[in-house]
Amino acid sequence: MTAIISRPGAATLPGQVTAMLRLRRVLRAMVIGLRPMVGGYWLVMLLAFLGGGMIAQLVSGGTDHSMWDYGTQSPKYFSAAIGITLTPALFALMVAHGVTRRMFAVACSIFLTGAAAATALVWVLAYQVERGIYDVAGLTQALDNPHLFTRTTQVGLIFTEFFLLILAHQAAGWLIGIGFYRFGFWKGLALLPLGLVPAAAAELLLVAQWLADALESTGYDRPPLAVAVPGVLAVSALSLYAGYLLIRPMGLKPAKG
Repeated sequence: MTAIISRPGAATLPGQVTAMLRLRRVLRAMVIGLRPMVGGYWLVMLLAFLGGGMIAQLVSGGTDHSMWDYGTQSPKYFSAAIGITLTPALFALMVAHGVTRRMFAVACSIFLTGAAAATALVWVLAYQVERGIYDVAGLTQALDNPHLFTRTTQVGLIFTEFFLLILAHQAAGWLIGIGFYRFGFWKGLALLPLGLVPAAAAELLLVAQWLADALESTGYDRPPLAVAVPGVLAVSALSLYAGYLLIRPMGLKPAKG
């Protein structure tokens, strides 16, 4: 017993189970738990924009625009839904199985960041595959929405735009979900504007996709990327940390009312 306690950290975890191993297992459980929801979404997206996007372009006069560019809003709002779902769906189950609140909050932050990176990578690949198909077919891959990038060959800017927007919307969703779970419906509803801060900040700093035209019509200009990119990262990081602080003292059961 003395030998076990003398090893740093060994007294807090049984046997050979380390904190990092537990964290990996929690992350794996989150991935498995949300895989049907995420997989179903991407299947619908693929079918919708391979079929519906092509039909819409043919009806409007020809395939002269990127089909994938019509769907840039969908991953943001779906990602926000993932953030909202995460705590109500998994918190009580994981804590009841011995996962600490601190580890759950850290795992959520890592999961949301990884999901944002994965979704941004999917969007990068979708544009590249589409560009190859359009080039072979002699079609134009014009972009219908304003972006940080002007051509789909600008892979770094595509990844940056989608990663930042999706991360911010996921962080917003996570805060909203925590607010309703911890404080109940009415207080959660009152706190809703605070939960939307990271998503609003990302939209105002990046000025990309559907909201860009509305903002530009008011005379508002996007700040330089050297300001906008760190700004979105900072707001998203602070939002994830706020979620961590809210979860640490949270009761196992959701609040009533």
